[in-house]
Amino acid sequence: MYILGIWDGHDCGAAIVEDDEIKVAVNEERFTRRKLEVGFPENSIKCCLDFLELKPTDISHIAITTTDFAKTLTRIFPSMKESYYLFRRRMEKPRFEHFRRNIKYRTTELNEKPLCRRITKWYFKKNLKKMGFEDFDIHIVEHHLAHAVTASYCSGFKKALIITMDGVGDGLSATVNVYNDGEIERLSETLAKDSIGIFFEQVTNLLGFRELEDEGKVMALSDYAYTVPDEENKLLNLFTVNGLRIQSNQTTASRYKLLNKILWNTPREEFSYMAQRTLEKNVVQLFQNAIEETGLSDVCWAGGVASNIKANMKIKDLPDLKRWFIFPHMGDGGLAIGAALYVNHELNGSNNCKLDDVFLGPEYPEDEIEKSLKNVKEKVKFEERDDIARFVGDFISNKNFVLWYQGRMEIGPRALGNRSILAPAFSLEIKDELNLHIKKRNWFQPFCPSLLKEEAEKFFVDIKGYDKFMTMGYRTRPEVRERVKAVINIDGSARPQMLEDENPRYRRLIEQVKKNTGDGIILNTSFNLHGEPIVCTPKDALETMVKTRTKYMALGNFFIELK
Repeated sequence: MYILGIWDGHDCGAAIVEDDEIKVAVNEERFTRRKLEVGFPENSIKCCLDFLELKPTDISHIAITTTDFAKTLTRIFPSMKESYYLFRRRMEKPRFEHFRRNIKYRTTELNEKPLCRRITKWYFKKNLKKMGFEDFDIHIVEHHLAHAVTASYCSGFKKALIITMDGVGDGLSATVNVYNDGEIERLSETLAKDSIGIFFEQVTNLLGFRELEDEGKVMALSDYAYTVPDEENKLLNLFTVNGLRIQSNQTTASRYKLLNKILWNTPREEFSYMAQRTLEKNVVQLFQNAIEETGLSDVCWAGGVASNIKANMKIKDLPDLKRWFIFPHMGDGGLAIGAALYVNHELNGSNNCKLDDVFLGPEYPEDEIEKSLKNVKEKVKFEERDDIARFVGDFISNKNFVLWYQGRMEIGPRALGNRSILAPAFSLEIKDELNLHIKKRNWFQPFCPSLLKEEAEKFFVDIKGYDKFMTMGYRTRPEVRERVKAVINIDGSARPQMLEDENPRYRRLIEQVKKNTGDGIILNTSFNLHGEPIVCTPKDALETMVKTRTKYMALGNFFIELK
C-alpha cells in the first residue's frame, strides 16, 4: 500500500512511503525555482507518482498536516500565502507592514477551530481531484506529531526521547515525547506564544535577513561578536524553562517590539550573539530536563530549530546523552514525509524506517543528460569518462573546484554529494572565489566539509556519534586546522558530512583526494546560487554553470569544460 504525504506550507512538497521505506520525496522549490516555495505542491506530487510509475488512481490514502487557524486561512485565500511569500523573501513590501505582521503573530497563536478540518479537507480534495485522484481517504496528522515521527521512525532507535521545536504549527512551538517501538507518548507542549523558534525568526528579520530562510546567518554572525556576559544579555530574561516547557514573559507581538527597541543601539554582531546564546541556553536546558525526567539517554529531534548546529553541538555534549539523531530534513519541508510515515504506521504497523541516505528525489538518465548538453547555447567541450570520480578527485587535489551532479537528488537543505560544488579543503583562495563569484554569500558564512568516516577522529575532538547528514557541529583539532582552513568556522568548529558507503561514487572521489593529499576531506557546498534552490535537472545544472561562468562540471559520467 502506497501512502502519499503532502505539505502545502513554506517549503511545500510531497512524499510516498510503502512498508518500511520512504520511496521518494521532493520539495516544490526544485521545480518552480523559487526557494522555499509555498502552496499546493502539484509538481512534487507528479514527480513522486512518475518516479514510481504510478497513476493518481493507484493512491487511496493521503496524509496531510497542520490545520491551525492561520494555515486554514491561507487555504481559503491563496493570495495571502503568495503575498506573504513575496514579503518574506523581500521581493515586495506590502502596505501596512507593521499591522500585517501583528496580525500574523496573533493568528499563529490560535489553535485549530471547529471548521478548520472541514475546510482543509475540502481544499485538498478539490486540488487532488483536479489531478485525477479518485476514491481516496484524507488523514490529518498534527504538525508536531509529524515532526516527531520523522525523528523517531528514521532514527533506528527502539526507545528514545523525542523533542520537536520550530516556529509554530497547530498552535504549538515545541513538544517533549517518549518513543517506544512505534508508539509516541507526548509528555509536554510549549505554546506558540512561547516560541523560541519565532523569537529567532524575529531576530533574523530585524537584522535585515529573510525570516524562515536566513536564521543560519544569525548563527554564523554570532561568532564574530565579543562575548556578552549573561548578566548583560538583555534577551536572556525573555524566556525561562519550566520543567518540560519553555515559557516567555512576552506575547509574540510585544516581543517583536522589544527586540526592535534593543537592536536600535546594539551592534548586529552583538545582537546575533545575544540571540544565539538565548536560544542555546533555553534549548539545552529543556533537553537536559527531559533526559533527567525520562531517564532516556538516546535522543532524537526535529523541527526548524534543529537546523541550529551550534545548539545541536551543545546538546550532543550533554553528559547524560549517549546516542542522538536529527532528522536531516528537519524543517517544515520534511512534514510530508512525517505525515505519510505516521499514516503508514496507523494502517500497516510500519515504523522501522531507518534513514541511511537522503537520495530520495528524482534521477535523470544519461540520455537526458546528453540531450541537455547538446542544447546548451554556450560553447562547451565534454567527454564521457568511466573513471569520473577518480578523475575529479585528481582535479580537486590540484587546487580546482568543480560542479558535481550525480544520481538521485537529495531531499532537504543540504547537498550531500549528488548536487554539490566541490573544492579542496585547504585553499582559502578557492573558498573566497566560491563566495565572491559563484555562491555570492555573506562573507561570514562558513563552508562545510565532506570526509571519510574513518578520518573523523583525525580532524575532530568531540566525536560522540558520526553524522552523515551535516546536522551537527564538531570542534576541529587545533593541529589540523591549517589543512582544513576552507571548511571551518572562525571558532574552529565545522558541520561535517562523515561518509560511509551510502554514496560509492562520491566516496571514491574523496578516497582519491586522500591518496593524493593524505587527507580524505574536501569542501562541499550546495549546487545553487545564493537565494536559489539546489539544482534539480541537468538543464538546471548547465544553466547555473553558464550563469556563473564556472569552468568545470561533472554531469553524470560527462566532464564538461565551459569555453
